[in-house]
Amino acid sequence: QVQLVESGGGLVQPGGSLRLSCTAAGSIFSGNVMGWYRQAPGKQRELVAVMSSGGTTSYADSVKGRFTISRDNAKNTVYLQMNNLKPDDTAAYYCHYVGRSGAYWGQGTQVTISS
Repeated sequence: QVQLVESGGGLVQPGGSLRLSCTAAGSIFSGNVMGWYRQAPGKQRELVAVMSSGGTTSYADSVKGRFTISRDNAKNTVYLQMNNLKPDDTAAYYCHYVGRSGAYWGQGTQVTISS
């Protein structure tokens, strides 16, 4: 089992920044992938950014150049730095972990972009 604890969501104005954090605990093994998905009301959950424990990253086209994913493997923590936020970025953001022990989701953290 893996538990994911997220933090960092909130309300910001367009053009602002937020940083999300997600720490994994439990049966953590090397060779995993951690990242972020988001789901807006009435829409399907979509990939935002993921990063392997080896450093390989993948981003949604809509966030490239604005969001940066990073991780601290020693702390089993993944971060998402979000800059130049837009109203379309408003969604619940979910941390995701996939590895030898399976695939897990965090509880979600709300990000709202509004003036």
